[in-house]
Amino acid sequence: MDGSPDSELRLMDRIVHKADFERVLATRSRSRSVHFALHHLAGAPVPRTWSPRTAIDTELSTSSAPSCPQAVDDSPAQGALGLWFGCVVPKRHARRAVTRTLLKRQVRSVFQRLGPTLPGGLWLVRLRAPFAKQDFISAASVRLAEAARSEIEALLARAVA
Repeated sequence: MDGSPDSELRLMDRIVHKADFERVLATRSRSRSVHFALHHLAGAPVPRTWSPRTAIDTELSTSSAPSCPQAVDDSPAQGALGLWFGCVVPKRHARRAVTRTLLKRQVRSVFQRLGPTLPGGLWLVRLRAPFAKQDFISAASVRLAEAARSEIEALLARAVA
């Protein structure tokens, strides 16, 4: 790695924990469109620590417990830029599960394509207004998918600019 932004390792993952969603939603929207809002928070998700609820007996009845010389670390490599994304599609704006799934898939596909152009941190797309039922009669139409995809692409392009 020579230190240039293009040569650094790029990690992309989803936001999955409630605390991370709340942190990102607490920020002002970075970009808005008719139906969506885009939020960004520089940094990484809150680190999760696993703690057992009950004490685990480390002594085995059959033999001595194997020793592990080094702890396993799932953290990204130093110098790596992390990119986490998520989407919020509330039921009040998309009543049918088919529509919510379609919108989430569009968000994921756009992030997979345009993610490398975004600065690191937590990114969240939020549906803020419903699509008109008169314009999109079918809950999972190709027209709705194309309209959502183009709007999300424009949203991300404005945020990067």
